Amino acid sequence: MKKRYLLPFVLLALSSCDKGFLNQENPNEVSVGAYFKSENDVLLAVNGLYQALRSGSTIGESSALYSEERSDNTGRDDNQSNAGEPFQFNDFSILPSNSYIKTHWSAMYDGIARCNTLLSNIDRVTFADNAVKERYIAETKFVRGLLYFHMVRKFGDIPLSTVEITTKEQAAEIAYRQKESTVYQQIVTDLTDALNSNLPNVQWQYAVGRTSKAAINAILGQVYLTMGATLAGDKQVNFQKAEQYLAASYGMRTFGKLTEIPYSEVFDVSKKSTCKELVLQVQYLQGDQNYSSSIARNNQARGENINSKFVSTGIGGNVKHDLVKDYEEQDLRKSFSIKFAEHAQVKDWFITKFRDNSEAAGTEGRGGNDWILIRYADVMLLLAETKMHLGKDAEAIALLDEVRLRAGLPSYAVSRTSASYAAKYPTLKDAILHERRVELAFENHRWFDLIRNYDANGLVDYFKKKSQADYGNAKLSNITIKDRYYPIPFDEYKLNPEKMYQNTGY
Repeated sequence: MKKRYLLPFVLLALSSCDKGFLNQENPNEVSVGAYFKSENDVLLAVNGLYQALRSGSTIGESSALYSEERSDNTGRDDNQSNAGEPFQFNDFSILPSNSYIKTHWSAMYDGIARCNTLLSNIDRVTFADNAVKERYIAETKFVRGLLYFHMVRKFGDIPLSTVEITTKEQAAEIAYRQKESTVYQQIVTDLTDALNSNLPNVQWQYAVGRTSKAAINAILGQVYLTMGATLAGDKQVNFQKAEQYLAASYGMRTFGKLTEIPYSEVFDVSKKSTCKELVLQVQYLQGDQNYSSSIARNNQARGENINSKFVSTGIGGNVKHDLVKDYEEQDLRKSFSIKFAEHAQVKDWFITKFRDNSEAAGTEGRGGNDWILIRYADVMLLLAETKMHLGKDAEAIALLDEVRLRAGLPSYAVSRTSASYAAKYPTLKDAILHERRVELAFENHRWFDLIRNYDANGLVDYFKKKSQADYGNAKLSNITIKDRYYPIPFDEYKLNPEKMYQNTGY
């Protein structure tokens, strides 16, 4: 029976196995070779790729630990639960032995392995319409590129595979870290292939929750922006390509100005299938025991009911006071996104951005919130950042102003006449970073924004300028240049310390 191996996570477990034992067939298990027989089998496999994106161990709604909680937006003050391992992320004290890092690595590579398996076996199936096959291939390459993009930004050099791994020997051959630049080139190849397909421009022309050319352009533009900002090479070319793809995504919108779409409507469960700002979202099913969203109930604080009918006994989603202070006066996004809980056991800010207190969600808090991966305000601000790098400040500011106008704020030019605004955001780069922070708070973009705009030394300087009093129990003094990347999980490193070398400082 053909087996599929994760890369290279399972190698240690396999090291003492007899080859003959590995090749025994399980009569209760369907082999990969026997599975791919019909178009519907391929469709179910593609659905499985999107299912992988729902997990909190990958990039789903409860994956904030691996991104947002690493940043200055959120975190946790509890340093005792689960052996204190979740606390390590925001405390800059993370260890290679951290079990959450191991779980994330494994889950992400499992998603990548699913993509590789599908692409390696799709030719087994005869399609009545080859256009359907082309579309499935494009979706698979998009998901693989997206997962690798998340991984390379977090870990740097990582193992890379684009084929199904079916033997222990194959797995051993690819169990080594490849340079960031090599991984990025594969990401570009996957996304470019996906873009050169018959996918529609927007998800509503296909199905809500499935990728489109608008989504692919958005991610490909962000990839080139990240390459231009963080990698050696021709930065100008990368920024030009970033502008090309981000502008293409923005040009595919089906609305005029962002002000046509109220900020609250973007997160309205009843509008999630029609809101024109949404480019790609991970779907959750309201009221369903297995597939509902829990983000509203999980973020709600004791004594509150704004998010959910679920009666919370906790403190809700953590909000750093550093973020609270970064909202400008009159910013409409603040009152929608966060609230101060007056309960005696809370007395702190909590996240209210994700709400479903409907009867359909019930007192168990089985919400219908979709997890938004891409929306147009994000695309616009990425495009503004790109134009800034290209010296097109006026065009960048026009995009920035459109986002600020919806939030009820004055233009960038008017705001700069305020001494406090000019002092806090002295450059256009600072202003765009600030706007992305308050516009996209809790949507898992902040850490990626920081590491794209600051090198390792700059990141340390940025955090150490903050007030510890506004940061909670996590210690700002812990951060060093090593924290630009996560550690390679210890179980991966010990497989081959030379080829799976550890990131510096861990």
